[in-house]
Amino acid sequence: MNARGPHTPRRPIRELPDELISQIAAGEVVERPASVVRELVDNALDAGAREVTVKLIAGGIRAVLVEDDGHGLPAAELPLALRRHATSKIETLGDLENVATMGFRGEALAAISSVAEVSIASRCADDTQARRLDARSGEITPAARGVGTSVEVRELFFSTPARRKFLKTEATELAHCVEAVRRHALTRPDVSFAVWHEGKLAQQWRRVADQGDVSARLADVLGPDFIADSRPVSLDLGVLRITGRAGTPASARSRADLQYVYVNGRFVRDKLIAHGVRSAYEDVLHGGRQPAYVLFIDIAPDRVDVNVHPTKIEVRFRDSREVHQAVRRAVEASLAEAIAQATHDATGAGSSVTSNLSGWPAPRGGFDGGASTGAQVALSLQQAAVLHAREPVAPWGAATTLQSHAIGQQPVAPIHADVPDAWPLGKAIAQIAGIYVLAENAQGLVIVDMHAAHERVVYERLKASLTASRIDAQPLLIPATFAATAAEIATAEAHADTLHTLGLEVSPLSPTVLAIRSQPAALAGGDAVELARSVLAELAEHEASSVVQRAQHEILSTMACHGAVRANRALNLDEMNALLRDMERTERADQCNHGRPTWRQITRRELDALFWRGR
Repeated sequence: MNARGPHTPRRPIRELPDELISQIAAGEVVERPASVVRELVDNALDAGAREVTVKLIAGGIRAVLVEDDGHGLPAAELPLALRRHATSKIETLGDLENVATMGFRGEALAAISSVAEVSIASRCADDTQARRLDARSGEITPAARGVGTSVEVRELFFSTPARRKFLKTEATELAHCVEAVRRHALTRPDVSFAVWHEGKLAQQWRRVADQGDVSARLADVLGPDFIADSRPVSLDLGVLRITGRAGTPASARSRADLQYVYVNGRFVRDKLIAHGVRSAYEDVLHGGRQPAYVLFIDIAPDRVDVNVHPTKIEVRFRDSREVHQAVRRAVEASLAEAIAQATHDATGAGSSVTSNLSGWPAPRGGFDGGASTGAQVALSLQQAAVLHAREPVAPWGAATTLQSHAIGQQPVAPIHADVPDAWPLGKAIAQIAGIYVLAENAQGLVIVDMHAAHERVVYERLKASLTASRIDAQPLLIPATFAATAAEIATAEAHADTLHTLGLEVSPLSPTVLAIRSQPAALAGGDAVELARSVLAELAEHEASSVVQRAQHEILSTMACHGAVRANRALNLDEMNALLRDMERTERADQCNHGRPTWRQITRRELDALFWRGR
């Protein structure tokens, strides 16, 4: 008979033994050797360590030893360190609400000692010698070591063999342990870290001389390529400050393995922050590519709750919308930082220009390369849509262009041979296959995908010109209906005004059916049901204002794609140069709206190599 059947005798309620309680807690805190490394390094940093050494045997499965040069523990407090909920880091509820240390729960050492053999050797500055505590016997004996603490953990999960079977290979566990130390190293350039495995140095990060130079530690940990392919992030709102670096769209990866977020120095995984970052990249990444970034968020301790999970890797914000918007703004500003230094730096160093426009110098022709084009724009979305419908591929160049005609800018003057060297994309020299523009600059040859580039130029200007409070709607002659879930119907009723702003009129036709009576005019002929479903799903998960902005941008992106100059359109040199100059002053000009690159640089050195010059 089933053990849960109706004839199962009732079991009395009883208190669990302390050892079983500790092993249950260990299941939350200790997942693998890397969990032990993370907790012990946390304690070392809280103790004021300037050097932390991690020694591993068999990927940490057989042994983990963490040594530090912190302030140490008095011999009398060694037994307390292994007791559950014993800690020196908080005393009152007020301390818990303003946690400024890496650890605070007082669970780690007790949990680890319940599933492994643990010993602690420590010495304070005023002690004549170190003392060693064996967790199993409770015996304290003299030991030899300098000021600081050593925690040794042997035979992880020896008392729970079922858990040990879930561990991976030694190489995999070693990789996780190194990653745990790497996460600490990124946020603490003032501390030296070393990881040894089987007596050999596996990884080392030395203390940075200039503590304010976080980029030096980032380059040391993540490699110089990350610094070269990223832009600084900086936003200060008083109670909330965001710094770090965001990778360029061109350096995006197939995996999300280079994404680090720290809240008050603590590495966290947070869907809210991840969504904020992703939304900043939404119209510059191609397909499912993943951006690389390291973000440090400093926020008042009373505005964030770190006591969410025993591993302390999750947090909860008092004002989640504020944090989401701040992260998005900070990363967007980093990606859109117009044309200020990359070419200048590359030219000065004698190296080639990368395919990233962020950081270009402003041309000497007089336009403000560092300012957004939004100040120059006065056209509303409706006017842009009308012009788009009338003239999808307007003549372009000295006479009239889609962007200059529609947006109200003066046409770009014809450009002749005397082109200033400061123009990053140089001067146009030819068009190939009706698709690519060739240009010559100080570094060599530039190849531009003219449709992709013009698409980004038009899109950014349409975004800047969006002054209307709502998107024009087109009523449907026959309403489109679809079977809806209870959640979709509730969202449609709760966000009727938001849907109206997006040009959508969605209302219940029955308890299980929604009717779409209008859709955005710019997307006439599209799949109204699919559009409505996706918008309702976004509204159910995210803030309405964020959904409105993203939906508006998707519509503008579609308009820009249809309004951009098409392939196989023959351009004269003045028209090609007009495009190059517009690219130079356009934010995010590296990629089109779909994340594809818009241009590539081939340096003189690469050209010489093709023809074996200099050999």
